Amino acid sequence: MKENKYDNPVFFEKYGQMSRSKEGLAGAGEWKTLQQLLPDFTGKRILDLGCGYGWHCLYAAEHGAAAVLGVDLSQKMLEVAQQKNTFPQVTYRRMAMEHMDFPPASFDIVLSSLALHYVESFDAIAKQVWHCLSPGGIFIFSVEHPVFTAQGPQEWHYDEHGNILHFPVDNYFYEGKRTAVFLGESITKYHKTLTTYTSGLLENGFELLCLTEPQPPAHMMDIPGMKDEMRRPMMLIFKARKKPEL
Repeated sequence: MKENKYDNPVFFEKYGQMSRSKEGLAGAGEWKTLQQLLPDFTGKRILDLGCGYGWHCLYAAEHGAAAVLGVDLSQKMLEVAQQKNTFPQVTYRRMAMEHMDFPPASFDIVLSSLALHYVESFDAIAKQVWHCLSPGGIFIFSVEHPVFTAQGPQEWHYDEHGNILHFPVDNYFYEGKRTAVFLGESITKYHKTLTTYTSGLLENGFELLCLTEPQPPAHMMDIPGMKDEMRRPMMLIFKARKKPEL
Protein backbone atom coordinates (compact mmCIF):
# COMPACT_ATOMS: atom_id res chain seq x y z
CA MET A 1 0.00 0.00 0.00
CA LYS A 2 1.36 3.46 -0.88
CA GLU A 3 2.32 5.92 1.83
CA ASN A 4 -0.45 8.24 2.92
CA LYS A 5 -0.02 11.41 4.97
CA TYR A 6 -3.67 11.26 6.04
CA ASP A 7 -2.97 8.21 8.20
CA ASN A 8 -0.35 10.17 10.14
CA PRO A 9 -2.03 10.85 13.54
CA VAL A 10 -0.75 14.43 13.85
CA PHE A 11 -1.71 15.40 10.32
CA PHE A 12 -5.07 13.65 10.55
CA GLU A 13 -5.90 15.50 13.77
CA LYS A 14 -5.11 18.84 12.11
CA TYR A 15 -7.20 17.93 9.07
CA GLY A 16 -10.12 17.14 11.35
CA GLN A 17 -10.15 20.74 12.58
CA MET A 18 -10.73 22.24 9.12
CA SER A 19 -14.13 23.74 8.28
CA ARG A 20 -14.65 21.24 5.44
CA SER A 21 -14.00 18.42 7.92
CA LYS A 22 -16.40 19.72 10.56
CA GLU A 23 -19.14 21.18 8.37
CA GLY A 24 -18.97 18.85 5.40
CA LEU A 25 -19.81 20.18 1.96
CA ALA A 26 -21.14 23.45 3.38
CA GLY A 27 -17.66 24.20 4.73
CA ALA A 28 -15.95 23.75 1.35
CA GLY A 29 -15.43 26.99 -0.55
CA GLU A 30 -15.74 25.32 -3.95
CA TRP A 31 -18.89 23.38 -3.13
CA LYS A 32 -21.48 25.76 -4.58
CA THR A 33 -19.66 25.80 -7.91
CA LEU A 34 -19.26 22.02 -7.97
CA GLN A 35 -22.85 21.41 -6.90
CA GLN A 36 -24.18 23.33 -9.90
CA LEU A 37 -22.24 21.06 -12.26
CA LEU A 38 -23.22 17.72 -10.76
CA PRO A 39 -25.32 15.45 -12.98
CA ASP A 40 -28.55 13.79 -11.91
CA PHE A 41 -27.70 10.95 -9.53
CA THR A 42 -31.10 9.24 -9.69
CA GLY A 43 -30.66 5.51 -10.25
CA LYS A 44 -26.98 5.91 -11.12
CA ARG A 45 -23.90 3.94 -10.06
CA ILE A 46 -21.30 6.28 -8.54
CA LEU A 47 -17.55 5.97 -7.95
CA ASP A 48 -15.86 8.54 -5.70
CA LEU A 49 -12.07 8.57 -6.06
CA GLY A 50 -10.30 9.79 -2.93
CA CYS A 51 -13.59 9.96 -1.04
CA GLY A 52 -12.13 11.10 2.28
CA TYR A 53 -14.86 11.48 4.89
CA GLY A 54 -17.42 10.42 2.29
CA TRP A 55 -19.38 13.67 2.08
CA HIS A 56 -19.91 13.41 -1.67
CA CYS A 57 -20.90 9.74 -1.37
CA LEU A 58 -23.62 10.65 1.10
CA TYR A 59 -24.79 13.52 -1.10
CA ALA A 60 -25.11 11.16 -4.06
CA ALA A 61 -27.12 8.68 -1.99
CA GLU A 62 -29.35 11.46 -0.67
CA HIS A 63 -30.07 12.41 -4.27
CA GLY A 64 -31.16 9.00 -5.48
CA ALA A 65 -28.00 7.12 -6.45
CA ALA A 66 -28.59 3.39 -6.74
CA ALA A 67 -25.07 2.41 -5.65
CA VAL A 68 -22.12 4.44 -4.42
CA LEU A 69 -18.55 3.23 -3.92
CA GLY A 70 -16.04 5.47 -2.20
CA VAL A 71 -12.36 4.55 -2.43
CA ASP A 72 -9.51 6.09 -0.49
CA LEU A 73 -5.98 5.16 0.51
CA SER A 74 -6.40 6.40 4.08
CA GLN A 75 -7.75 3.93 6.60
CA LYS A 76 -8.44 6.76 9.04
CA MET A 77 -10.49 8.64 6.45
CA LEU A 78 -12.51 5.55 5.65
CA GLU A 79 -13.21 4.85 9.31
CA VAL A 80 -14.75 8.32 9.65
CA ALA A 81 -16.67 7.87 6.40
CA GLN A 82 -18.14 4.59 7.59
CA GLN A 83 -19.17 6.14 10.91
CA LYS A 84 -21.09 8.82 9.01
CA ASN A 85 -22.70 6.40 6.59
CA THR A 86 -26.44 5.81 7.03
CA PHE A 87 -27.17 4.49 3.52
CA PRO A 88 -27.12 0.79 2.59
CA GLN A 89 -26.22 1.62 -1.01
CA VAL A 90 -22.98 3.37 0.05
CA THR A 91 -19.87 1.22 0.51
CA TYR A 92 -16.22 2.04 1.02
CA ARG A 93 -13.01 0.32 -0.01
CA ARG A 94 -9.39 1.01 0.82
CA MET A 95 -7.56 1.35 -2.46
CA ALA A 96 -5.00 3.54 -4.19
CA MET A 97 -6.63 5.31 -7.12
CA GLU A 98 -3.77 4.19 -9.35
CA HIS A 99 -4.63 0.56 -8.58
CA MET A 100 -8.29 0.62 -9.53
CA ASP A 101 -9.20 -2.09 -12.01
CA PHE A 102 -12.98 -2.17 -12.29
CA PRO A 103 -14.83 -4.04 -15.05
CA PRO A 104 -15.94 -2.07 -18.12
CA ALA A 105 -19.00 0.15 -17.70
CA SER A 106 -19.17 -0.45 -13.93
CA PHE A 107 -20.22 3.14 -13.16
CA ASP A 108 -22.35 5.91 -14.63
CA ILE A 109 -20.63 8.78 -12.80
CA VAL A 110 -17.07 9.07 -11.49
CA LEU A 111 -16.30 12.01 -9.27
CA SER A 112 -13.26 13.12 -7.32
CA SER A 113 -12.76 16.04 -4.97
CA LEU A 114 -9.29 17.52 -4.51
CA ALA A 115 -7.51 14.17 -4.74
CA LEU A 116 -6.01 13.78 -8.21
CA HIS A 117 -3.09 16.13 -7.48
CA TYR A 118 -1.83 13.31 -5.21
CA VAL A 119 -1.33 10.95 -8.17
CA GLU A 120 1.62 11.17 -10.52
CA SER A 121 -0.07 10.38 -13.84
CA PHE A 122 -3.39 11.94 -14.76
CA ASP A 123 -3.25 10.22 -18.14
CA ALA A 124 -3.31 6.82 -16.43
CA ILE A 125 -6.26 7.82 -14.26
CA ALA A 126 -8.19 9.16 -17.28
CA LYS A 127 -7.70 5.83 -19.09
CA GLN A 128 -8.93 3.86 -16.07
CA VAL A 129 -11.94 6.11 -15.58
CA TRP A 130 -12.90 5.84 -19.26
CA HIS A 131 -12.66 2.06 -18.99
CA CYS A 132 -14.99 1.76 -15.98
CA LEU A 133 -17.55 4.38 -17.13
CA SER A 134 -20.66 3.46 -19.09
CA PRO A 135 -21.06 5.10 -22.55
CA GLY A 136 -22.05 8.73 -22.02
CA GLY A 137 -20.96 8.52 -18.38
CA ILE A 138 -19.78 11.64 -16.55
CA PHE A 139 -16.33 12.27 -15.06
CA ILE A 140 -16.35 15.33 -12.78
CA PHE A 141 -13.46 16.29 -10.56
CA SER A 142 -11.75 19.14 -8.75
CA VAL A 143 -7.99 19.56 -8.37
CA GLU A 144 -5.65 22.19 -7.07
CA HIS A 145 -5.01 24.78 -9.79
CA PRO A 146 -1.67 24.49 -11.62
CA VAL A 147 -0.93 28.08 -10.58
CA PHE A 148 -1.28 26.91 -6.99
CA THR A 149 0.83 23.75 -7.35
CA ALA A 150 3.60 25.01 -9.65
CA GLN A 151 6.14 26.49 -7.24
CA GLY A 152 5.78 23.85 -4.55
CA PRO A 153 5.43 25.14 -0.97
CA GLN A 154 2.10 26.87 -1.70
CA GLU A 155 2.91 29.79 0.57
CA TRP A 156 2.39 33.52 0.01
CA HIS A 157 5.37 35.84 -0.12
CA TYR A 158 5.25 38.46 2.66
CA ASP A 159 7.00 41.77 3.30
CA GLU A 160 8.91 42.58 6.49
CA HIS A 161 5.65 43.65 8.15
CA GLY A 162 3.83 40.42 7.42
CA ASN A 163 1.72 41.80 4.56
CA ILE A 164 1.12 39.59 1.54
CA LEU A 165 3.14 40.67 -1.48
CA HIS A 166 2.22 38.00 -4.01
CA PHE A 167 1.80 34.29 -4.61
CA PRO A 168 4.83 32.77 -6.36
CA VAL A 169 4.49 30.82 -9.61
CA ASP A 170 7.67 29.14 -10.79
CA ASN A 171 8.78 26.07 -12.76
CA TYR A 172 5.29 25.84 -14.25
CA PHE A 173 6.22 23.62 -17.19
CA TYR A 174 8.38 21.30 -15.09
CA GLU A 175 5.76 18.80 -14.01
CA GLY A 176 6.18 16.30 -11.24
CA LYS A 177 6.65 15.91 -7.52
CA ARG A 178 6.33 18.90 -5.22
CA THR A 179 6.77 19.20 -1.47
CA ALA A 180 3.95 21.42 -0.26
CA VAL A 181 3.18 22.77 3.19
CA PHE A 182 -0.38 21.92 4.24
CA LEU A 183 -1.62 22.42 7.79
CA GLY A 184 1.96 23.12 8.83
CA GLU A 185 3.12 19.70 7.59
CA SER A 186 5.14 18.66 4.55
CA ILE A 187 3.10 16.67 2.05
CA THR A 188 3.85 15.33 -1.43
CA LYS A 189 1.74 16.45 -4.38
CA TYR A 190 2.22 16.28 -8.15
CA HIS A 191 2.14 19.42 -10.26
CA LYS A 192 0.51 19.14 -13.68
CA THR A 193 -0.16 21.86 -16.22
CA LEU A 194 -3.59 22.87 -17.43
CA THR A 195 -2.68 21.32 -20.78
CA THR A 196 -1.95 17.98 -19.13
CA TYR A 197 -5.36 17.81 -17.48
CA THR A 198 -7.20 18.92 -20.60
CA SER A 199 -5.28 16.72 -23.02
CA GLY A 200 -5.58 13.81 -20.61
CA LEU A 201 -9.33 14.00 -21.08
CA LEU A 202 -9.50 14.80 -24.79
CA GLU A 203 -6.92 12.18 -25.80
CA ASN A 204 -8.52 9.42 -23.75
CA GLY A 205 -12.03 9.37 -25.09
CA PHE A 206 -13.73 12.24 -23.27
CA GLU A 207 -15.44 15.39 -24.45
CA LEU A 208 -14.95 18.39 -22.19
CA LEU A 209 -18.26 19.83 -20.98
CA CYS A 210 -17.00 22.45 -18.56
CA LEU A 211 -13.83 23.85 -17.02
CA THR A 212 -14.20 26.40 -14.26
CA GLU A 213 -12.11 28.12 -11.59
CA PRO A 214 -14.27 28.37 -8.45
CA GLN A 215 -14.08 31.59 -6.47
CA PRO A 216 -14.71 31.88 -2.73
CA PRO A 217 -18.47 32.34 -2.14
CA ALA A 218 -19.71 35.68 -0.87
CA HIS A 219 -20.95 34.24 2.42
CA MET A 220 -17.42 33.09 3.30
CA MET A 221 -15.65 36.39 2.65
CA ASP A 222 -15.60 37.29 6.34
CA ILE A 223 -13.53 34.21 7.17
CA PRO A 224 -9.93 35.30 7.89
CA GLY A 225 -7.78 34.99 4.78
CA MET A 226 -10.67 34.24 2.44
CA LYS A 227 -10.52 37.58 0.62
CA ASP A 228 -6.92 36.84 -0.26
CA GLU A 229 -8.13 33.77 -2.16
CA MET A 230 -9.37 36.21 -4.82
CA ARG A 231 -5.76 37.09 -5.62
CA ARG A 232 -4.95 33.81 -7.35
CA PRO A 233 -6.85 30.68 -8.39
CA MET A 234 -6.59 27.77 -6.00
CA MET A 235 -8.78 25.14 -7.69
CA LEU A 236 -10.02 23.84 -11.02
CA ILE A 237 -13.17 21.86 -11.72
CA PHE A 238 -13.56 19.72 -14.84
CA LYS A 239 -16.71 18.05 -16.15
CA ALA A 240 -16.32 15.60 -19.03
CA ARG A 241 -18.38 12.93 -20.75
CA LYS A 242 -17.22 9.58 -22.07
CA LYS A 243 -17.61 9.42 -25.82
CA PRO A 244 -18.84 6.15 -27.30
CA GLU A 245 -16.26 3.92 -28.91
CA LEU A 246 -15.90 4.45 -32.65
